[in-house]
Amino acid sequence: MPEPIALSVAEVRLRLGGRSVLDGLSLTAAFAAVTAVLGPNGAGKTTLIRCCTGLLRPDSGTISVLGSAPGSAAANDRIGLMPQSAGAWSGVRPGELLTYLAALYVTPLPVTELSAALGIDAFADTPYRRLSGGQQQLVNLAGAVVGRPELVFLDEPTAGLDPHMRHRVWDLVAGLRDAGVAIVLTTHSMEEAEHLADQVVMLDAGRGVASGTVAELTGGSTTLEARFLQLTRPERE
Repeated sequence: MPEPIALSVAEVRLRLGGRSVLDGLSLTAAFAAVTAVLGPNGAGKTTLIRCCTGLLRPDSGTISVLGSAPGSAAANDRIGLMPQSAGAWSGVRPGELLTYLAALYVTPLPVTELSAALGIDAFADTPYRRLSGGQQQLVNLAGAVVGRPELVFLDEPTAGLDPHMRHRVWDLVAGLRDAGVAIVLTTHSMEEAEHLADQVVMLDAGRGVASGTVAELTGGSTTLEARFLQLTRPERE
């Protein structure tokens, strides 16, 4: 039986460059659910993902990833990470890359089907560095999910995508959720959060300022964007 909660973040604090980036942040993410993390630029969304994947260590607080410590082998073998950029893949062709990544896992997703679902087969032989930003996003996403992770972190997964490709990504994310995967995604798109999220967490200056379902946060009398603007401030200089 899997843990009922895939990710637990409790009272996490982190200072970088003399500035508080995470300030007592707490949240959870469940299996078979999409948890959308919303916040202005600089609110701590990407830093949160880096802490959860062991790339950064908080100054205080606790994080449990699938019942294990962030960055541990027990956690890393079971998670997927889609970063905002993956410069290390510069000269690799998407088809070769996904085939290589799939070979690292016992039961990967079929590369042919995954590539077709995301439209990657149309540019599978083009070096990663020559792809558009949106095409690189699709390759990053495929690399994050090809190993059938139990928990996947998606950092702005549809940034730079046209509406057709955005909906393809949404379909893929919904399919992962239906298969029992826990999904944590950051986004600036209120439409994306409304479409996908089972749970929404709003951040402002490294703190959680609201959480709940879209219906709970809007109360049926406002929009998610209006609630976001009410609870958060613009990025600070």
